[in-house]
Amino acid sequence: MPRTAIPPCVASTDPNRRFTVAEREAVQSLMQVRRDMRHFSAGTQIADDVRARLQSALLAAPSVGLMQPLRVLRITAPALRDRLAAAVDAERMRTAQAMGSRAAEFLALKVEGVRECAELWALVLAPDDGTLFGRRTLASEMAWCSAGAAVQNLWLAARAENLGLGWVSLFEPVDLRRLLALPEGAAPLGLLCIGPVDRFYETPMLIQQQWRQARPVSAVFTENGWDPSWNTDTSAITEQPLHG
Repeated sequence: MPRTAIPPCVASTDPNRRFTVAEREAVQSLMQVRRDMRHFSAGTQIADDVRARLQSALLAAPSVGLMQPLRVLRITAPALRDRLAAAVDAERMRTAQAMGSRAAEFLALKVEGVRECAELWALVLAPDDGTLFGRRTLASEMAWCSAGAAVQNLWLAARAENLGLGWVSLFEPVDLRRLLALPEGAAPLGLLCIGPVDRFYETPMLIQQQWRQARPVSAVFTENGWDPSWNTDTSAITEQPLHG
């Protein structure tokens, strides 16, 4: 299928442009203040030009073999949004049941904003198109990585527009396949909640709520080989009590 790139919605597209120190610091700041948002200002909208910039950012992401496997369904029908929200609610309860003694603590968390967000986008991985370049040995994994890179671009672009974004994965894939009438081979990856927020979290919400702690650089990077301590280190992923 012939492809044509959409016009970039940015001021400069010079590939040889040299960025200033201030611009570099702005990018670093943007990454540090990006948040997975769950609280949105209800009854708001996103302007068409802003939406176009978000779409452009998503399509500018790196993609293995330029396969661009991600497809996005913008949900504008209220009845469909309600059905998707109900599917999320059902999985939220199943997840709470799986938490055992921590079920009540989990249910106290705000985990999504499907009903309140200004825009709801459904992320779908397209059926395999036969791309081999860069993914012959890791076909599905590289498609997922390409989709994740696109979402990260979108996340940063949304934050630069002072919009919140939350990636909701609380649903049974079979439910979304049915609700979205997806073809054979297509896989739902999430529901993206996008829109204005009253305020951004000071720190990622799960850290703020003492549910989970992030790993420091020293727990992620090593040189030339696997760090044996990684075999037993659970300090970063242990789910802490919500209330100390």
